[in-house]
Amino acid sequence: MAYNYSLNSRILNLECVVLVLGIFFNSCLHGISDPHLSLDYYKSTCPSVVEIVRKEMACAYLSDPRNAALILRLHFHDCFVQGCDGSVLLDDMVNLQGEKKAPNNKNALKGFRIIDRIKNRLESECPGIVSCADILTVAARDAVLLVGGPYWDVPLGRKDSRSGGYALTDTNLPTADEGLIYIISKFISQGLSVTDMVALSGAHTIGKTRCVNFKKRIYGDFPMTTSLNPISRTYLSNLKSVCPPIGSDNNKTAMDYVTPNLFDNSNYHVLLRGEGLINSDQELYSSFLGFQTKKLVEEYAANPIAFFEQFAESMVKLGNITNPDTYVNGEARKNCRFVNTYIKGHY
Repeated sequence: MAYNYSLNSRILNLECVVLVLGIFFNSCLHGISDPHLSLDYYKSTCPSVVEIVRKEMACAYLSDPRNAALILRLHFHDCFVQGCDGSVLLDDMVNLQGEKKAPNNKNALKGFRIIDRIKNRLESECPGIVSCADILTVAARDAVLLVGGPYWDVPLGRKDSRSGGYALTDTNLPTADEGLIYIISKFISQGLSVTDMVALSGAHTIGKTRCVNFKKRIYGDFPMTTSLNPISRTYLSNLKSVCPPIGSDNNKTAMDYVTPNLFDNSNYHVLLRGEGLINSDQELYSSFLGFQTKKLVEEYAANPIAFFEQFAESMVKLGNITNPDTYVNGEARKNCRFVNTYIKGHY
């Protein structure tokens, strides 16, 4: 009895920590709504913006369907550092350290050239008007649509930051090996709820991840979360062939091995079987602290419509994460890789 009381006390304490974090950060951040954003922001200045992004993303998808996942991931990594401000797109300069080479982003992010192409088209159509942050947000929505996911309206009017958030990538971005409480705290710090977190994790139904992100999992507790039936054994064997114990950290495999190029609720079924590729995903269902997250995983596995509806709602909230300072000091970059003062000084 003493053990159970101690365990329950620890669980209660952890839940209280998360609750306090939520109250504090929700009072400080603007993750739910933003008065600067509107659906018709470019109605008079660049009415073709959404159509141009749609066409360029369709071309990128036809070129390689994996591009959809690259853009969606790029958007997520942008919004979790300084808000959705295009800071993840900045290259390093003498007086600016961008986010691209930060440990949590290096070798993990691609798709920058797709955004460059879209920006070049928009600069020809309406120069100096559309922010790179808005481009990336709309492109992420279209990426999901192209692989069979839901539609949502994207409010526009974001500004591009003039600075990078290299140091914040380490503290803000969730990582593959983190436990459930730490991941929840990182979402709450952005004004996103536990429901948002579970829904947004469904994006792992598309795309690939590197061996470095799942090596500990497949050589650790993978057998404990599955029954190791013949299918699971074969899957684990295949994963180990892709990701040997030593080296090969950059080898990749699909996050969802069932329907890797289709946006659906398959990833939740994978979690129900205990076959989640990365620890932070499987924790949603298998963690002894995951009272709420387990129910949500079961709900989204059973009801794809509920998943699509919540994913769309959570993506709007994600896209609305902003830093108020960016609206004061931000800009619409002419080149997504450089702030405008740098470009002006080199022409």
